[in-house]
Amino acid sequence: MTKYSSPVPMPALDAQPAEIYRQFYGMPMFTLSLADDLDASRDFWVDGLGFIDLFTIPGQVTHLRRWAFQDVLLVPGEQDAQPAAVSVNFACVLNQIDDIKKRCENLAPGCTDGPREMPWNSVELTVITPEHTRVVMTAARPIAPDSALADDLRASGFDIPQP
Repeated sequence: MTKYSSPVPMPALDAQPAEIYRQFYGMPMFTLSLADDLDASRDFWVDGLGFIDLFTIPGQVTHLRRWAFQDVLLVPGEQDAQPAAVSVNFACVLNQIDDIKKRCENLAPGCTDGPREMPWNSVELTVITPEHTRVVMTAARPIAPDSALADDLRASGFDIPQP
């Protein structure tokens, strides 16, 4: 059986979010977002989306982070007024979705869409940030042990509890 190993908690209705990761590491992947107002963008990502400002070099770069491997670099520049066709997705847990939506809407009314249940077993909230980055906060739904999905995953070697 495949053992689950990830900084993202197993899907559950009572899943607790991972701690914000404050150590430095070689980033295997990160998002780069152009911002014409670095301070306003940083404030939205921190106060709305729940990131921390890991460090800032004023006027040059702000390095934001939530969980391990959820890194965003804000750099000076202008994006188009329309959100990009590509989205950046960040894992969260189900009990964070409504709070993230509320905080983002308080900061920028109309900036969210959803949440929606998706066919790939998640609940997703889409947020358009001040610099027009399309951010999707994704929370996995628990897998019912007696579902067809659980049966398919067991057949593929995953350790899904039996009903």
